[in-house]
Amino acid sequence: MSHAEPAPRSLNFIEHVIEGDNASGKWGAWTRQDAASGQDASNPDAHAATEARIGKPRVHTRFPPEPNGYLHVGHAKSICLNFGLARAYGGKFNLRFDDTNPAKEEREYIQAILRDVLWLGADWSGPFGGGLYYSSDYFERMYEWTRELIRKGKAYVCGLTADEVSQRRGKPGVPATSPFRDRPAEDSLRLLEEMRDGKHPDGSMTVRARIDLGSPNFNLRDPVMYRILHQAHPHAGGKWCIYPMYDWAHGLEDSLEEITHSICTLEFEDHRPLYDWFIDAINEARGGAKGSGPGAGLHSQGSAKGEFGPAIHHAQQIEFAKLIPTYTVMSKRNLLKLVQDGTVKGWDDPRMPTIAGMRRRGYPAESLRDFCLGVGVTKADSLIDVGRLENAVRHTLNRSAPRVMGVLRPLKVVIDNWSEGKTDELDFVINPEDPSAGKRKVPFGRELFIEQDDFMENPPRKFFRLAPGQEVRLRWAYIIKCVGVEKDAAGSVVLVRCTHDPATRGGDIPLGPDGKPVRKVQGTIHWVSAAHAARARVRLFDRLFTAEEPGKRTGNALDDLNPRSLEEVEALVDPWLVKNAKVRTRTPMETVHCSSGADSPAAKGPITCPEPDRVQFERLGYFCVDPDSGPEFGGTGQAGMLVLNRTVTLKDTWARESGKA
Repeated sequence: MSHAEPAPRSLNFIEHVIEGDNASGKWGAWTRQDAASGQDASNPDAHAATEARIGKPRVHTRFPPEPNGYLHVGHAKSICLNFGLARAYGGKFNLRFDDTNPAKEEREYIQAILRDVLWLGADWSGPFGGGLYYSSDYFERMYEWTRELIRKGKAYVCGLTADEVSQRRGKPGVPATSPFRDRPAEDSLRLLEEMRDGKHPDGSMTVRARIDLGSPNFNLRDPVMYRILHQAHPHAGGKWCIYPMYDWAHGLEDSLEEITHSICTLEFEDHRPLYDWFIDAINEARGGAKGSGPGAGLHSQGSAKGEFGPAIHHAQQIEFAKLIPTYTVMSKRNLLKLVQDGTVKGWDDPRMPTIAGMRRRGYPAESLRDFCLGVGVTKADSLIDVGRLENAVRHTLNRSAPRVMGVLRPLKVVIDNWSEGKTDELDFVINPEDPSAGKRKVPFGRELFIEQDDFMENPPRKFFRLAPGQEVRLRWAYIIKCVGVEKDAAGSVVLVRCTHDPATRGGDIPLGPDGKPVRKVQGTIHWVSAAHAARARVRLFDRLFTAEEPGKRTGNALDDLNPRSLEEVEALVDPWLVKNAKVRTRTPMETVHCSSGADSPAAKGPITCPEPDRVQFERLGYFCVDPDSGPEFGGTGQAGMLVLNRTVTLKDTWARESGKA
């Protein structure tokens, strides 16, 4: 089957910046050494990409997550953007952990981030990969640069506590203060060494940059560069008891990795002057200053030495609007609270907006990539309808998911004119969107189950499903007619008696002499054979929050939690599903191993994650096998148990209910 080429799209503003930089030669060209660094030398595709890169303009991006929680859909946009730019321009993409705060960081988060990034397709060691790095591997360099800034009179050790710094921060028009700002460099260097040696308690002193206590940009009011924290680090172990602040570390990491375009979300725009100040302060009295060109990073050194050595690389920061979907909370603080309070069943709960949760819910990586591409890249914050993500999921699964039948709320049907014990094998189209998928057989017998909602004893006008005296088509099977019901003591219908028309096998109505169907049957419903159906626990998910902008009304997003975000039902499903669908343990890129710029006990060996098989339940939506299923289904739950998650309905029910459809 041939596919039309996608329609060309206009460049976003970041791509325009890159195009201009490439045309001017701002970042120079890839050398053979730089082009190959950070890649898997045994990967033939990576080798070919390296050869193609040599001599081309340098485009080097990175994704710098903090390992203090799981990644969410907002991070997916940043991953797709940064890796997509590297791939589009034949450049390189780094994954770097900004692990500067061990108090909130865990190895679990590191492993989860590795899985999520690779699952989305951003392979840091593949053809467009630049390697895996950790901020903590740069701590020694950062420490030496801190000593340098103290010697230059641009940093000092401050004896104020965090509360005292906050109290003395001033306000617009009123400068901040610190009694330690003019401390002699020799004293600050001595105290810095004592801090590193563990001679001072947590919070007793900090290292601060000496910039401008009266700056209207409060980020420049002598910001803290280092704090004391006697706590082991998930990557560096117990080597350090002082840790750099994010703002001090961030620009230096970009410098060391020779990142060209440091792409951040808009809230970091006011931090950019600080990042620039730090790089400029280090480069003062250094030789071979190159400003915004490649400098003394991991792979190259400037030529002239200067008093403090060669100039270091100065990346260009560019800010873009973050992804803000409706009915979604992405604050890690709130997401962690949901996990800790037991509101959800872990970071990968399928209701969570985390990448792990979406994968477990059955969202394909392709859908997330398509969604991120579709929302675009702008400088203006805007609320994005989460229905666009759900539609991207439907679009992908409609083409790829095999069809099955399942009944979520069963109602028994008996075909009175069908012989006892007789079974028919009917043709079932596996995927109408993919003729190459072919057909399979589905069993049909005297006793069936249909959805309770597909029968009404006293139906309203235009109810085209099953009702007394009314005909309906069973999908791929026969036309049946309701001839009676049985009720329980409470008067509820518990069994529907029908007859079938043998001439309608396959669901087709016989044609009359004029070539037209002899009668019309408007309704078609799904079903399962009672003798062959398997039981499954099915989880039906609704949105986790009831408000488009959670927290807007009260200031607390958790006030808008949806108490009906999860419903579990005991369903009856197609036996084909039991035999074929599983949770399969795959590497996200099938054969990816984790490599690192340094030996990393937290990230060695193959990276695997559970990838659920996905199906469409006809008329009900898309579903996937959950890891809580039994081992015969690839899960870790109770043997014999099949657990399914509803990924998304066939239609946007929220839009219809709110009048938007």
